[in-house]
Amino acid sequence: MTPASTAAPDVSIVVPIYNEVENLPDLVERIAQAMAAQPLSFELLAVDDGSRDASAARLRELAATRPWLRPVFLARNYGQSSALQAGFDRVRGRYVVTLDADLQNEPGDIPLLLERLETDPEVDMVSGWRKDRQDAELSRKLPSRLANRLISRATGVHLHDYGCALKAYRRPIIDRIRLYGELHRFIPSLAKEAGARITEVPVRHHARTRGVSKYGIDRTFRVILDLILIVFFMRYRQRPLHAFGGAGLWLAAPGVLILLWLFVEKLLGHDIGGRPLLLAGVMLLLMGVQMIAAGLIGELLTRIYHESGGAPQFYAQEYVHENEQKMAEPPADQAQAASKTIV
Repeated sequence: MTPASTAAPDVSIVVPIYNEVENLPDLVERIAQAMAAQPLSFELLAVDDGSRDASAARLRELAATRPWLRPVFLARNYGQSSALQAGFDRVRGRYVVTLDADLQNEPGDIPLLLERLETDPEVDMVSGWRKDRQDAELSRKLPSRLANRLISRATGVHLHDYGCALKAYRRPIIDRIRLYGELHRFIPSLAKEAGARITEVPVRHHARTRGVSKYGIDRTFRVILDLILIVFFMRYRQRPLHAFGGAGLWLAAPGVLILLWLFVEKLLGHDIGGRPLLLAGVMLLLMGVQMIAAGLIGELLTRIYHESGGAPQFYAQEYVHENEQKMAEPPADQAQAASKTIV
């Protein structure tokens, strides 16, 4: 189907780009071919993340003859999460698809993901699974498998392949999440937190033939740190006292017991001034009190944030009977606001 540039498209495809000038012509052409084989209209948001090669100039050339191609140029290299968020802020379609620009993802699989969203109303997000990865380096395969298992176990979102960039979403899910830092690796976890029902489908994967991989061994350490953040976000975002206060009690309790024991010793006439146990008891008690105080401050900040109109505590949509819906159909923007009720 020939996409229209004036009306809002059915599908918004977001592709972050960094130094991929050699792959851009094939990428754009293969996406166009894939989308022409299905009935939904589309737009392609190609987000140049401050590339140092000629990617920006090539995007302008390609967009000159393709009204459905919408390049976005970031002022500098902000990272993949920021590039994706820049695209998410500009999507117009009711479905959103993401993939990488290195052509290791197969653009021809995009209709497969969209078909699942179209035919299954119980699914809000479809994640690609590179079942037969074509990476030649064991140094990439093994850490990826370990990371997938660790993230699945820690977050409760069980996927075979967290690292696959080829994913499809219903628009409301994208509107509910914000990416910063390097949280693009944990979009399924953020989507689940936003109420998404997630499934996984096998997709094709190709070895890189042009350009240079942007991943290094330091990525493994960043994933571990980001995982700590996302687990805290999912479990304790609305109850920080349970996290900090719980740790504080575990520290303060043995400190109190130690000091009580030393107090009894002192009453019995023993000298406790030079004992290392006294210092340990005082340190544990002080650390515990500080952790509990941090939890209380976190609770106050959480309530201030929500009550001042920050992110909603939950997302809900009320059932509307068919006859009531015919009598009064609210505008789309009001319906979306109603689904973000804050208590």
